[in-house]
Amino acid sequence: MSAMLLGGRYQVQDRIGTGGMATVYRGLDEVLGRTVAIKTMLPQYANDPSFAARFKQEAQAAAALQSPYIVSVYDWGKDADTYYIVMEYLRGTDLKSGIRKHGALDCKKVAQIGSQIAQALSVAHKHDIIHRDIKPQNIMVQPDGNIKVMDFGIARAKNSHLTQDNSVLGTAHYVSPEQTQGKELGPTTDIYSLGIVMYEASTGQVPFQGDDAITVALKQVNEQPKPPSQLNPSVDPQLEAIILKCMQKNPADRFQTADELFRTLRDYLAGRMQAVTAAAAVAPVPVTGKLDRTTPVKGSGTASLPRIERSTRYRGQSATQQAAEEEAERQRKHRRHVIIGVIGAIAAIVVAIVGFVSLFGSGETLSTVPNLSDLTVEQAEEAIIEAGFVPGEPKYIYSEHVEKDRVCEQDPAAHREVPEGTTINFKVSKGPTPAKEVEVPDLTNKTQEEADELLEQYGLYGRRGDDRESDKVEAGKVCEQDTEAGAVAKAGDTITYHISSGSGQVAVPEIGNSTEDEYSDLLTDAGLIPYIVRTSSEVTEGYVIETDPAAGTSVDKGTTITVYVSDGPEAPQEVSVPGVVGDTAGNAKARLTSAGFKVIVSGPADGIVLYQSVTGTAPYGATITLTTEAVQTDPEPSTDPGNQGSGTGGQGSDTGSETGSGSESGSGTGTGSEGDTL
Repeated sequence: MSAMLLGGRYQVQDRIGTGGMATVYRGLDEVLGRTVAIKTMLPQYANDPSFAARFKQEAQAAAALQSPYIVSVYDWGKDADTYYIVMEYLRGTDLKSGIRKHGALDCKKVAQIGSQIAQALSVAHKHDIIHRDIKPQNIMVQPDGNIKVMDFGIARAKNSHLTQDNSVLGTAHYVSPEQTQGKELGPTTDIYSLGIVMYEASTGQVPFQGDDAITVALKQVNEQPKPPSQLNPSVDPQLEAIILKCMQKNPADRFQTADELFRTLRDYLAGRMQAVTAAAAVAPVPVTGKLDRTTPVKGSGTASLPRIERSTRYRGQSATQQAAEEEAERQRKHRRHVIIGVIGAIAAIVVAIVGFVSLFGSGETLSTVPNLSDLTVEQAEEAIIEAGFVPGEPKYIYSEHVEKDRVCEQDPAAHREVPEGTTINFKVSKGPTPAKEVEVPDLTNKTQEEADELLEQYGLYGRRGDDRESDKVEAGKVCEQDTEAGAVAKAGDTITYHISSGSGQVAVPEIGNSTEDEYSDLLTDAGLIPYIVRTSSEVTEGYVIETDPAAGTSVDKGTTITVYVSDGPEAPQEVSVPGVVGDTAGNAKARLTSAGFKVIVSGPADGIVLYQSVTGTAPYGATITLTTEAVQTDPEPSTDPGNQGSGTGGQGSDTGSETGSGSESGSGTGTGSEGDTL
């Protein structure tokens, strides 16, 4: 189904799990561009109207539930013959795998998880929806530590009639007594199951164990659980009281609402132990193996307890492994119903044979085979010999469910009657099957989502650590990983990586009265690179004049800063001084200024230069003083007829002689009208 597009928008990708009714895939919502989980009904159920109705009901029920602790349902529909539900894609691990990997959890963590589940149930119960399958496998623990309740696949409204026989659809280790007995269910059913979840989280094991689901279910009805503190002495009395009240056989003796349970757990987390004690109080009940309504409770209400199998610790499972186990369990249940008649017939034959042997004798003394489960090799051999049997040579096998060096199988089975002297063979756990070794991929320059998906392909889990500054990797992408690329890790390991926050920014340091060396040190300490440019200036030689970018500007670390350093005043340049004596003051000043000198005129500003203070050469920019005198003029205009020349003559030239004519077209013998006479 990996290439299928459902509803015209949901691209089905890789499979992440299989349950009793459906397969779950990771997918992509092509419209919104987000990763989603897509649950599709198994083909064998798609044409069954009752299963189709239940599948549709799951989608409608779950979509109505809005809570930060319930997995969100985005959409559902039917595409050809495929029913599907589109849900929030969750990252993390289910609580069951977490308990198997880490064992019993801290009391505060148990209470925190319990309070969040209670809040999720409160929302469901207010919609008249009973989950009916609360178990650690349906509790997803996210990377931030918060939980999401999943799988409303068997949840149904109180008034629904989809299951006519009200059959038990939950898991035997977590079902309530009323589920086992086929009675009417209510909110307290989920509270009982939540109590068992908290029991397992605080002790590392379920309260009732057995060889098959029927045995466990009967214990749910007939036996009281061993107090959690007897399995884990670190369990607080107040938390134990909360758990045991949830697990009362009579629904009326439990917390009556999820809100009530949530408030009590909140009081526990806040340290209000007096309020917890009052809320968790229940009528005393016997705590011996089986319930006996006629036996009075002595002393404090506790009595000797039957042996409970010791806690085992498990490794985490992948979603595929867990799904395979659930499918195998469903098939085993089906086979059990098919062969139950055969078992009954065999049992009758066995009884007849035993009776025959008892009546007529076989010449052998029969003894009961001891239960070797979870014993060490030495303990198992002692038990076998004490019962009158011969211990066989132990065989060692891998076991996912029994801790290392403990008996996980035996033959003949426990509690059978066999002749004394029979050899009892048994197998001992070598611990979980060693995890596959994988090479850690390079996550550099990957986004968080890309890094998680790549690690998942390698069978690893990703965890985002604290962000780091990086000059080489842009912000928002992986810049470091704690386990280097190419290293060998075990499948299921967690790889911590760090996202780049970009280059760190700093301000260009203030110049102050810094020398070149002092300011270069300031820049280097700030993570900046100095680039020195020397220039002449009135500032003392060797001191910083300015920077580019300017001081105080915020820049990325590693930026190059241009630093202008004074080389001292520039040495004056010797240039030639024009001779201007005899020139008009205006012309003389213009000539000297254009040559780069400063001019001071001493005398009439429109006079003739008689003397200049500097001749020959002088430093460029030097000051030259000019001494001038007024221009001599005729006292009266000339009456010579030459001045009356005809024509349109213009100004005479400045060099016109006494007999010159006008410079343009005037004629006559007079001088030019504006000619200078020196």
